[in-house]
Amino acid sequence: MKTVRIKLDPANPAFKTLGRIDETRVDATTEEDIARHMAEDEAQAMQDAAHYARRVRSRLGLSQAEFSRRINVPLETVRNWEQGKRSPSGAAQALLKILDKAPEAALAVLN
Repeated sequence: MKTVRIKLDPANPAFKTLGRIDETRVDATTEEDIARHMAEDEAQAMQDAAHYARRVRSRLGLSQAEFSRRINVPLETVRNWEQGKRSPSGAAQALLKILDKAPEAALAVLN
């Protein structure tokens, strides 16, 4: 690993803002803004999970029906994951990671 050393100059005006937050912007943030940002983050996380589930299944070359049968979950569950209506639970996320990283071994164990 390469180590990079930098020298910070306290006399440099850029140094004063380094790692700092804009307090006026934080103070101006309303509860409605926070709720909206949380909803946007949640929607983005759902879409990320949907893309991941779809990508794992596609890489295996399986249809939704075949994939659901192979991992022993209802077809509707797989559809909901891929459409972003639901997010995979902790165990399902772990299974998707295993299927992504070691598909042959995972599918062999599931048979």
